[in-house]
Amino acid sequence: MRFLDVAKVYASSGAGGNGCIAFRREKFIEFGGPYGGDGGRGGDVWAEAVDNLNTLIDYRFQQHVAAKNGEGGKGKVMTGARGADAIMKVPVGTQIYEEDGETLIADLAESGQRVMLLRGGNGGFGNAHFKSATNQAPNFANPGQPHEEKILILKLKLIADAGLIGMPNAGKSTFLSRVSAARAKIADYPFTTLEPQLGVVKVDESDFVLADLPGLIEGAHEGVGLGDRFLGHAERCSVILHLVDGTGDEVAKTYKTIRKELKAYGQGLSSKEEILALNKTDAIAPKDLAKKKAALEKASGGKVHLLSGVAGRGVQDVLRALMREIAEARLERAERAAARKARTMMPAPLSRAQRQQVNYNAPIVPGARKSLKEDVTEKPLGTFKRGTLKPVRPKNAGANVKGTAKKPAHKNKAAAKAATKKTKR
Repeated sequence: MRFLDVAKVYASSGAGGNGCIAFRREKFIEFGGPYGGDGGRGGDVWAEAVDNLNTLIDYRFQQHVAAKNGEGGKGKVMTGARGADAIMKVPVGTQIYEEDGETLIADLAESGQRVMLLRGGNGGFGNAHFKSATNQAPNFANPGQPHEEKILILKLKLIADAGLIGMPNAGKSTFLSRVSAARAKIADYPFTTLEPQLGVVKVDESDFVLADLPGLIEGAHEGVGLGDRFLGHAERCSVILHLVDGTGDEVAKTYKTIRKELKAYGQGLSSKEEILALNKTDAIAPKDLAKKKAALEKASGGKVHLLSGVAGRGVQDVLRALMREIAEARLERAERAAARKARTMMPAPLSRAQRQQVNYNAPIVPGARKSLKEDVTEKPLGTFKRGTLKPVRPKNAGANVKGTAKKPAHKNKAAAKAATKKTKR
């Protein structure tokens, strides 16, 4: 299956059905009145992220997505059927933009996430809707609302934990095939990787997804080579593995060139955590290896791992370093998700002071009661019953109050009326 990460789609929702003009005509019913039903609502256009897709190739051949129109109303005050929705199934990590390609509508980063893109038109009212005392036989109805249409740009950004970047022929595909079951194309000429490749890497008792991106060269942000649009697949990565070809002459210049391209691309790639590795160390003499490592450490200002994807040297050290960064990022995401869940499940504040504590910008009224219990204990008539706002009066409340007396209990209404008359006299 061909990999496609950008697609253009023409989407339209369904129009609402027209209202019906009808009158009741039955034997022995002289004035039947209006009998027309409302029109059905048009279908909506939805986008849904699913797990079994990893490319937008489907929208290379299906560029028009349209929902069904609602049916018109019918006699006997029957409402027309609702139009069927159109559901666009896209891979996880798809971003949906307006026609300009810059205004973001939705970012479907989780499986099962759904978003409504276009809303169907409402159905028109039938003439039965307009009947009244002053208009008992309306002979008009509303038309259905028109549909909505829009041009959408779909951009796929792969969900990967780590991304492989570097110059062409830096050994990225060899490293991916070494640490995972992915079978990327490997050859002795540049730009063998023309599209991103994904592989699942297992380290000790953990695993993560590694993305191999096409090589970058100087001027990629200006369209040189394959350009830098594939860097969009590294935006969601927690860490970047930067491979530098150790057999080259100027490893420090190579490193700075890639960093310059990342900074020119933007989107926060230059500030992501980076693991730097000097690759193809099996083909370098020990003296040259020490010089190149020192030059690369000076240019990067950090630690440099020695790596050989063919011989397997230093592979486990690099994978463990990647796994540490990924584990920290996963922990941070889990904490943020738990905090969001806790905020949504927070019980509603009961007292005035509690409500003001939720809104930190609101001034705290001096002397406000701290809890509902204090409000309850200060009531003079008794205690509040849980779940109610009315106080529960004591059993003998009002017994000593002047003018109050218990009414006698009578078994029937006649005796009660007689007792009432006596008290009035």
